[in-house]
Amino acid sequence: MALFRKPGRPAQPEPTPDRVADELAGLVEELERPAPGEPAEGGPGGLAEYRAAVERGRRRGARLVTAIARRLGTGSRTAAKGAAYGGRALTEQLLRTAPRIPVRNLATLRAQHPGAADPEKLADLLITGASRASSALGAGVGAAAMLPVPPAMPVEIAAETIAVAAVEIKLIAELHEVYGFAVQGTAAQRAGAYVGAWADRRGIDPTLLAKPAGLTAMALGSEVRQQVRRRLTRSSLRRLPSLTPLLVGAGIGATVNLRDTRKVARAVRKDLRERPPADPGYWVAAAPAPEPQRGD
Repeated sequence: MALFRKPGRPAQPEPTPDRVADELAGLVEELERPAPGEPAEGGPGGLAEYRAAVERGRRRGARLVTAIARRLGTGSRTAAKGAAYGGRALTEQLLRTAPRIPVRNLATLRAQHPGAADPEKLADLLITGASRASSALGAGVGAAAMLPVPPAMPVEIAAETIAVAAVEIKLIAELHEVYGFAVQGTAAQRAGAYVGAWADRRGIDPTLLAKPAGLTAMALGSEVRQQVRRRLTRSSLRRLPSLTPLLVGAGIGATVNLRDTRKVARAVRKDLRERPPADPGYWVAAAPAPEPQRGD
């Protein structure tokens, strides 16, 4: 995308929240493709093709973190107060981003992954893509730490924290679709519910799914904001080892993010699995339409 041109090139577009959210979604969806040896949907892609896709993901992740850091601000003044992004400012950035995160409904997910025959197989693919995307974001920040004077690294860590949280929120939203718990309401109401689920590490309270007033309370409640702020602060502190130089930090950042995203996914998935869906026929209802038969 033109959004993420190399530094120094003229006419670089502003990394708006909508553009950044779309790019995050693209990164996740690109990395959902199975690796060689994993259950494939569209036939084997080959090891070389898979490795190339992963490398593209890492470069894309680095550009994403840089773009988000530009929105947070760069330079010595911002670097000096970078620790503040572990608190209220970081929470507000995430809450502004959350309603813009593209969330696919079940029909779209099934159409994009026709080889996923049941909710479990589809959930596996989504978790794989989100985990790889988080890993790519961590590798990008770790690689930047090898520079002799890393530019505004506290801001880079804040940017990575927001990006990974957005990836995990998108995953949680789509897992609700997969298991038959689609959330209704406005974009702001849905986003508030998903952010609360991310902070709680569990599925959305089923009693709120059918009550827009309940979703509004979740979106605006100070208790939810405080919980999100605590979660973001802990997440940013866990990423500090990725500043280790000489590319060691790239491996640390990638591993920490991969493990953390999988942990979030396991917790939310377990919670959703244990609930009977309101509509037992939701999966069949979202099946892709059969392709028309060609005449002889």
